[in-house]
Amino acid sequence: MMTARVVNGRKVRYAVVGAGWIAQAAFMPGVEHTGNSEMVALVTGHEEKAAKLGEKYGIANTYSYDEFDAMLASGDVDAVYLATPNFDHVGYAVKTLNAGIHLLLEKPMAVSVEECEEMIAASQRSGAKLMVAYRLHHEPGTLAAIEKVRSGDLGTIRFFNSSFSQQVKGSNHRAKHGFWAGPVPDMGPYPLNEVRNLFGAEPIEVFAMGVNTDERFNFEDTVSVTLKFEGARIASFVLSYNGGDVDDVRVVGNKGDLFSQPAYQVGSAMEHLVTIDKKKSSKSFEKTDHFGGELKYFSDCILDDREPEADGEEGMLDVRVLAAIERSLASGQVQTLEPVYRKKRPVSSQLETLGAVKEPELVGAKKPSEG
Repeated sequence: MMTARVVNGRKVRYAVVGAGWIAQAAFMPGVEHTGNSEMVALVTGHEEKAAKLGEKYGIANTYSYDEFDAMLASGDVDAVYLATPNFDHVGYAVKTLNAGIHLLLEKPMAVSVEECEEMIAASQRSGAKLMVAYRLHHEPGTLAAIEKVRSGDLGTIRFFNSSFSQQVKGSNHRAKHGFWAGPVPDMGPYPLNEVRNLFGAEPIEVFAMGVNTDERFNFEDTVSVTLKFEGARIASFVLSYNGGDVDDVRVVGNKGDLFSQPAYQVGSAMEHLVTIDKKKSSKSFEKTDHFGGELKYFSDCILDDREPEADGEEGMLDVRVLAAIERSLASGQVQTLEPVYRKKRPVSSQLETLGAVKEPELVGAKKPSEG
């Protein structure tokens, strides 16, 4: 077993594994202005992508997936950003962590709690840091909403609701790979993670209903989820691969509420409408580079030897709810979860305010609505 990689200098050297839409559109453009991170390797199954992206970003070393082990053993890489499809995460993640190389892992963390536990165990054995890419844990509007709830200004929190939908084209890889490529694991971590951290608690009951609105999808493409929390609190959200572009959040207490739209989208400028004792106020937040911000934070954790807040436990706690949603959809029954207490939560000191970046021209990749 390798020990965790120690970084020489003040820049963490990253390999990007997976060169699809999210890596190209949001992650790669944000690396340069972090000041503490650089891309030195790319792993992809497409030679043309490797050549063009390598030239565009000055990435000297490109590898196929068959050469993943060689990349880990090269000595040129301190950390990996892993953005492969969900069902591929566990193999690459465990190898990376076993090699002592730090890992920034796209959400959802995995497709089962057991896979999450494998990753956490690998991180603990080698000491390599594991962070799940919850970019909104560093975004100004999200952190402000959490602080507003914590302040007590809204009173005792009663409920949460959210809508998150987009159009996904039938030719997209998300359309034909079952539940774990569908809207619940793909989009569900946003409202789920938001409510867990707004409430500062974990759900104890889960119920879901879904419908299939289009033969393009081999799963329920529109799903409604209800969560029950201790303290007489409930949350609900609806997710869809066949709706208009909508993403909003409302959290309601006995003194007032906070509404945000947009709430989740990459590069969004959040805007809060707050009503307390019938008095309304609004606040807008600057657009920031969500991906650059989370990367800067993670690299700081590596360089300063600090444990990231959005660690493996954070990712696993979302996955256990996603798995319960899957069981509820299949059975039509409420799923009960064991009570869990999580000590870590996002805090204001995690704020990152790097300016938003422009989406570049993509190489052999398309957004979900385009293919």
